[in-house]
Amino acid sequence: MSKSKHIKKANSSRREFVKTSAMAAGGMLLVPSLLAAKAHVDGDDTIKVALIGCGGRGTGAAVQALSTKQNVRLVAMADAFRDRLDESYNVLTSDDISDWSGMEGSVKGRVQVPEEHKFVGFDAYKKAIPLADVVILTTPPGFRPIHFEEAVRQNKHIFTEKPVATDAPGVRRVLEAAEVAKQKKLNVVVGLQRHYQTVYRRWVDMMQAGAIGEIIASQVYWNNDGVWVRGREEYSKKAGRPLTEMEYQMRNWYYFNWLCGDHITEQHIHNLDVGNWVKNAYPVRAHGMGGRQVRVGKDYGEIFDHHTVEFEYEDGSRMFSQCRHQPGTMSRVTEVFQGTNGSAPQPGILLSRSGHELFKHDGKNDLNPYQVEHDELFEAIAKGEYRYADAENGAKATMTSILGRMATYSGQVVEWKDAIASNLSLMPQKFDWNAQPPVLPGADGMYACAVPGVTKVL
Repeated sequence: MSKSKHIKKANSSRREFVKTSAMAAGGMLLVPSLLAAKAHVDGDDTIKVALIGCGGRGTGAAVQALSTKQNVRLVAMADAFRDRLDESYNVLTSDDISDWSGMEGSVKGRVQVPEEHKFVGFDAYKKAIPLADVVILTTPPGFRPIHFEEAVRQNKHIFTEKPVATDAPGVRRVLEAAEVAKQKKLNVVVGLQRHYQTVYRRWVDMMQAGAIGEIIASQVYWNNDGVWVRGREEYSKKAGRPLTEMEYQMRNWYYFNWLCGDHITEQHIHNLDVGNWVKNAYPVRAHGMGGRQVRVGKDYGEIFDHHTVEFEYEDGSRMFSQCRHQPGTMSRVTEVFQGTNGSAPQPGILLSRSGHELFKHDGKNDLNPYQVEHDELFEAIAKGEYRYADAENGAKATMTSILGRMATYSGQVVEWKDAIASNLSLMPQKFDWNAQPPVLPGADGMYACAVPGVTKVL
């Protein structure tokens, strides 16, 4: 969808926000809590932020929020692990944040998190959210539906990382809460940052305007070496004792589907989202293949190391998707589109059917999209404007990736309507350090993986 379609605007004045009456929907009390209304009433323009999830991405997002022009203050932090919280706090209160933001300087003057506002454990989010006006949700994705739902219930503006769930029941929870957020006029920005990147905004707008005709084929890629892995022995040594299975999976979360959703969901969602954005549509079905060939071993959990998926849209056009985590292989992270009157061979370039250059973006002065998404969010909040309702697209982009995973895991054609209606939950029955996660290692320490042709996904 174009930026104009993607962004939802509200023209109500600050006074109108203050007067907005309470409503009820989905069991949640609808009481808008926009910061400009608060400022209008008591003269306090401080925007208080709670960070839920203090890993690397959460720390980076907090730096970006605290680097905006508005009077932003970090007032609460929450994480399952105390050491992660402390590491994040130390970065945020350091004299140099250049490694996290690309900018020299410090945000420590904006960090006002006393010890009593540092919360640890599975329920830490419930204690941090009430203290803030805006929440940053950056835990492993499996927890996103629970945290997003609670933030909406408590009338908070939200920045949430992608993906927003790891299974269809989680996607549905986010979609339901997204509707409530719209009714409450809560700004929600999802970390699909290409929507806030100048080159993509211009490129997609031109394609949607018909610059290369009707889009008939898309190619999207996230092929690279892969990401970190955290060994059980390493963290057991740090803890001075064997980790419980729940602790280990939480530490090594990328390799377990209930937490991560597989790399087709955790990373490749970016490229799949761009494909949907250009088409202004979501796929109706998918089929594909995948497996694990290189990234194997006890510390690599249950996820695949490669997926290839063909998605079909309602108009019959196709999106061809590749994602791979295999060291030493070709790296390619991009999107390509073919239209009836031309092509888009890479972001920022459009060619006619004869190969003539129609458009080439000069990105010399482009701003960092990770910063832009926070700049725009906090500007809207400070002005009392309702501009951003990213959650629905974030949920459907997540569902696109889950559809692809279902197709590769099963080896079957999977329909969107069946996938999104699935009641197959990946989440644990109980959140406790001694509780059993949904998948457990065998006697040899290895985790069972999906077997195409055998594994059931619906």
